[in-house]
Amino acid sequence: MRRIGLIGGMSWESTAVYYKLINEGVRARLGGLASADIALRSLDFRDVVALQKADRWADAGKLLSDTACDLKSSGSDCLLICTNTMHIVAPHVVTACDLPLIDIIDATAQVIRSASRRRPLLLATRYTMEHGFYAERMRRHGIEVHVPDAADRAVCHGVIFDELCQGIVTPRSRQALYDMALRGRERGADSVILGCTELGLSIAPDALPLPGFDSTVIHAEAAVDFALTEDLRQLAS
Repeated sequence: MRRIGLIGGMSWESTAVYYKLINEGVRARLGGLASADIALRSLDFRDVVALQKADRWADAGKLLSDTACDLKSSGSDCLLICTNTMHIVAPHVVTACDLPLIDIIDATAQVIRSASRRRPLLLATRYTMEHGFYAERMRRHGIEVHVPDAADRAVCHGVIFDELCQGIVTPRSRQALYDMALRGRERGADSVILGCTELGLSIAPDALPLPGFDSTVIHAEAAVDFALTEDLRQLAS
């Protein structure tokens, strides 16, 4: 089994979900008492948020790159950045640390394409919805991302940072996300990406009015695929 290196803590609420999903995935495939070989570095989210708010993405890239190198030193065989937003600095991490990066955007795009969807509505942080890095990466896969209007983007960003990242889940916010998906459908979206790793804490993909894709679940499954490639070959032989 290959070791999975997680850059987490952004927020720890969703990092805990990663840990659970990856271990469940390994147990489901190998059975019995099997669990994942994971190295985790959990950052202080206050530091990351301060850099985001100050638009100091180069410094954020340095922080995550240093963390990635620590994980490499611990014997990790791959890296996951356990947040969509911080994939803004993914190129810095790849350059600084010579380990495979399992990219959450690429993994999500592959699942969406397999489901024959091409116009997903992206629900995420303001940075992810507005920066352009996410839509550009999706476009490489032939997927044209839709985003909510300015008012809905503000609400979605608030739900993530003011509630979900602090362990607060409310029916009102769940309804707000559902209503955003409805409005996205009216504007031509054919699916919904839960493009923040905390959003699945509020609403499940199958509770949406369009086919939904939870990026956290998809990312975790991609990590399990990577970790178990050799083990599954041995089991089949």
